[in-house]
Amino acid sequence: MTHIPAYEEGHTLKKHLLCTSAIIGCAMAAPATAQQWDLAWGGFMSQHVAYTDLSGTMSGTGVGQVDNDGIGFHSSSEIIFTPSVTLDNGLTFGINIQMEGENGGGGADGIDETYMSISGDTLGRIDIGSENSAGYKSMVAAPEVTSMAINSPSVSAFIPLSASTGGPLPGIFRGAMVSAYTEVGRNNDTQRITYYTPSFNGLTVGVSYARNNGGNAVNNANNNNAASVKDIFDIGVNYSQTFGTTSVNIGARYGTGDGQLVNQGDLDTWGIGAQIGFGDFTVGAHYAENDNGYGNGFGDQEGWSFGATYDAPGPWAFEALTFQGESSGTGGVGTAAAPGAKEEYIAYRIGASRDLGPGVDWDIYAIWAEADDKTTAATEIEGTVIGTAINLSF
Repeated sequence: MTHIPAYEEGHTLKKHLLCTSAIIGCAMAAPATAQQWDLAWGGFMSQHVAYTDLSGTMSGTGVGQVDNDGIGFHSSSEIIFTPSVTLDNGLTFGINIQMEGENGGGGADGIDETYMSISGDTLGRIDIGSENSAGYKSMVAAPEVTSMAINSPSVSAFIPLSASTGGPLPGIFRGAMVSAYTEVGRNNDTQRITYYTPSFNGLTVGVSYARNNGGNAVNNANNNNAASVKDIFDIGVNYSQTFGTTSVNIGARYGTGDGQLVNQGDLDTWGIGAQIGFGDFTVGAHYAENDNGYGNGFGDQEGWSFGATYDAPGPWAFEALTFQGESSGTGGVGTAAAPGAKEEYIAYRIGASRDLGPGVDWDIYAIWAEADDKTTAATEIEGTVIGTAINLSF
């Protein structure tokens, strides 16, 4: 039995189903007959219902206390098109286009990643287009079985942690304060080229280059003047192997780019994570950092996760994990953060997932999370979420 959650950052479900968000350990499936297109597609949907209890202050925003108390709903879904063809020379050419199921999705008209792949047994794999970097896709963090992520965090749908949901934390997407899956300057699915080596006894290395961070799944991002970071290089390393009843999965990443804002130098990000399985038990953790490129450390982030899962005999799997991160503050572009100013994010989750049948899981979970921004005023929010979800994948 396999329990696979779906969430925005890390895309665990899509990794399992379609190998679209993590090349490590995945190979593009070849059509049954060479030189005939395999018009494959798939996707997922998660529907959440949860009760939320909030407390805290939101001063300085003119909004007052964020009113998310009570029963709420959250949906996450994508349709993913992955047609491919294998030529007589053994090379496979493929397309990956991911369409968000909710309005205001990853890009224009709800299109998220969109890229071409070229792969072969001895070649490895080349990705060209709007997609996350090799470093992002190589990372490993604490294991989990339910689909309301605190390593992203999707839980902002119920506890408004980020500014985009009315919360106190600005500028956190793709940053180490809230996620193991970081990017240089927190770029998102920008146009890039990536190469992954073939697997050598479980070891895979990937390297990426993006001209700039000019957009998410946009048609043309060659104008460096419109970007805040250019010449983005990433490298990712992943090792995955099984020894009897023990499994090991280790990931590490490093990335750097040339900052274009006032007083800004090179930006970088790095991280390392691991999961070790002992029979039905898996434990794992990660640590990651983002350097924002300013000499005074303004906007720098760090974060870590730790957790464990138990795949019980029968249909149930269980989890317990935490994510904790902090930022040096965001007092203004190119300025020093106020003395002692800091942004903090802390979350804990326990949960269980039951396999109901092919591609159908039922989750139950409890989450406590807190966001605290001391940069300009004492603003904080904390909340408890008790929820359930049905996850469909095909």
